Amino acid sequence: MKLISLAGWIALLGNLSLAVIKIVAGSIAGSLAVLGDGLDSATDVSIACMTLIISRIIQQPSDQQHPWGHGRAETTATMVVAFIIFYAGMQLSLSAGGKLLQYLIHLGQGTQFTQIPATSSLLLIVSLISIVGKLLLAWSQYRLGKKAESIMILANAKNMATDSIISVSVLVGLAGAKIFSLPILDPVVAFLVGLWVLKNAISIFLQMNLELMDGNLDKDLYHRLFNAVKRVEGVSNPHRVRIRKIAALWDIDMDIEVDPDISLHDAHELAEQVESVVRKAIPEVYDIVVHMEPAGHSSHHSQEQFGLSESDL
Repeated sequence: MKLISLAGWIALLGNLSLAVIKIVAGSIAGSLAVLGDGLDSATDVSIACMTLIISRIIQQPSDQQHPWGHGRAETTATMVVAFIIFYAGMQLSLSAGGKLLQYLIHLGQGTQFTQIPATSSLLLIVSLISIVGKLLLAWSQYRLGKKAESIMILANAKNMATDSIISVSVLVGLAGAKIFSLPILDPVVAFLVGLWVLKNAISIFLQMNLELMDGNLDKDLYHRLFNAVKRVEGVSNPHRVRIRKIAALWDIDMDIEVDPDISLHDAHELAEQVESVVRKAIPEVYDIVVHMEPAGHSSHHSQEQFGLSESDL
């Protein structure tokens, strides 16, 4: 959890510095693209604050109200992050789209639209600083997220990488506006940046929504589990397997079949062997529940519509 806290502080201080630089520069020079890039970094500051708060919540042990612990707080927080990013992208797209619409109206009337100032060298320098800063932040968040196995930090790393692409597009737009004397490129780039931010937010939301609904698209996890169970002599037909994620760990339920004539003690020993081999195959396990059945009994509940068997893969 110390890694999550460290990632939060790095993201907080780094994005706060970049946000202040870009918002001040964008406001002074009147650049909507740079200002929007700064607002995007400001949302990253709120994300970093949330990371620091969540790092404390998920450390709390399970209790009567939360028997599975507090790991899902990370998923919930990441959903909130997606909404923050979506809101920022929508605001930027609407602002840039409004300015572009005004420009087209003036163009159609044959009048000059003077609300878009020319690009200054200051904006180009600020955009270069933003690109380098975002790449460094994305790299640090990815490294720490991998070590901590935190979906929230990895999502933030993806967001930082996207932000660096945004800053590159802003730089290209500003350079084009300066070289070709086309200040209209500033709101054009800002509008495209807004759409990119919206796409990123929707992607994060869909991923977290799948997790909140206990969905899992990683078939490799199931293959590893079934292959592990096959190595336990005396166990057959692993079925009704369910794997869901709680923070960075996996919660696993499964049914197995054993010889109906063995003792309860021996059956329990087999179940423990199954749990042991599964934990070796999938180290990031929170808990495993193994339900034992007499061999051939699975046909009695063939109508139950949950869990996977190897044939389902």
